[in-house]
Amino acid sequence: MSTHKGDGLRSITILGSTGSIGCNTVELVAARPDLYRVEALVANVNADLLAKQAKDLGAKMAVVADDAQFDRLKDLLDGTGIIAAAGDNAVNEAADMPAEWVMASIVGAAGLAPTLTAVRRGVTIGLANKETLVCAGQLVMAEVAKSGATLLPVDSEHSAIFQVFDFDQKHMIDKIILTASGGPFRQTSLNEMGAATPEQAVAHPNWSMGAKISVDSASMMNKGLEVIEAHHLFGLTEDRIDVVVHPQSVIHSLVAYADGSVLAQLGSPDMRTPIAYALGWPKRIQSPAPKLNLAEIANLTFEQPDPIRFPALRLAREVMRVGGSAATVLNAANEIAVQAFLDRKIGFLEIATLVEETLNAIPMRPLTSLDDVADMDSQARHYAQAAVKKRN
Repeated sequence: MSTHKGDGLRSITILGSTGSIGCNTVELVAARPDLYRVEALVANVNADLLAKQAKDLGAKMAVVADDAQFDRLKDLLDGTGIIAAAGDNAVNEAADMPAEWVMASIVGAAGLAPTLTAVRRGVTIGLANKETLVCAGQLVMAEVAKSGATLLPVDSEHSAIFQVFDFDQKHMIDKIILTASGGPFRQTSLNEMGAATPEQAVAHPNWSMGAKISVDSASMMNKGLEVIEAHHLFGLTEDRIDVVVHPQSVIHSLVAYADGSVLAQLGSPDMRTPIAYALGWPKRIQSPAPKLNLAEIANLTFEQPDPIRFPALRLAREVMRVGGSAATVLNAANEIAVQAFLDRKIGFLEIATLVEETLNAIPMRPLTSLDDVADMDSQARHYAQAAVKKRN
C-alpha cells in the first residue's frame, strides 16, 4: 500500500518520539526537512518534549498516551494548528494516519497494538520495539505477510544481520550470531550483582539507552529477547541463533554461511546508525554518528556469555522451545520485575528469579488471537506483581 504524497517527501510517524530511539529519530528527521514530512508523533507522558518536537518538525498530530497529560499538551500546542490527542485510542489513530514509514519505538508490550495497526496498512515499519515480536511474533509476522508490510529492524544487532543476510540464499546460512556488550556487570561477582543499585545497572559502558532496556542489557534479558525477535524476523530456529559477548560493541552481529564465510556489520556504538539505515532504506542517508576508526580501537575481543551470572539467556531459549504463550509470559514478568528493581522493591538478581517463578506458575497455551496475547500478558503481570508484594 503506497501513501506517498508525490512531492518527494517521505511521510513518517514516530511512535515513542520522546524515548531514546524516538529522540534520535527526531534528530535525524529534523536534519533533513528536504526528505521527510511528519504525520504524527506519539509519547507516553512527556507532553512538554512532545509539544516541542511537534512544533519543531511541523507534525500534523501529537498524541500523549497518558490522558492526564492531555490538557497540558493542548495548551502547549494552542494556536499551532497541530492536533492534540490523548489515550490508547488516539495512539492507534496516530499509527493509522497515512504515513508511509513508521518508527515503532514504544517501550514494552504497550507498543504491540499501535505497531500492528501500522503493519496492517502495509507500510514500512522501523521496528525498535522488540517486545512486539516477543509477545506475539507468530501473529505479527502473519499480519506482515498478509498486508505486504516491510519490517526494518532498528535494534543494532538485527539491523546488522539484515544488512548482511542473503534472503535469496537463506538455505546457505548456517547461523546468525548476535553480539552482546556484556553490560555493566560483565566482570562483576554474583555478590556484587546482588547488591547492585538501579544507578549501577543503567550505567551501560557503551550505549545510551532508556532505563528499562539498560536494566535488560545488564541482566542480558535484552539479548534473550533479541534471540526470540531474530527467530521471527529471519525465520531461523533457536539452535541456529548464537550469542557472543563482544565488549567493544563494534561488530554489531554476524551471519555465518555454509561456504565458511562470516559476514559482519561494524560501526560505532551509536543508535543513530541503524536508525539512519532504516530511515533511508532502500537508500542510505547521512548520520552524525562517529565514524569507526579500527586503528584507534586496536583490539576486538570475544567471549562466551556466563550462564550462571546471566540466567535470562537460558530462560529465553527455554521459552522458544516451549512456544505458545511462554514468550508472552516471559516478557510481561520481566517488565514487572525490572520496574520493581528500578523502584528498589527487589534486588537485581531477583529479576530473573521472579521471571522464572512466573513462567513455572502459569500454564502455557497456544496463541490464536491478540485476545489470547492480552490475556496471558495480564495473567503474568498479576502473578509477578503479587510475587513482588510477597517480597516486601
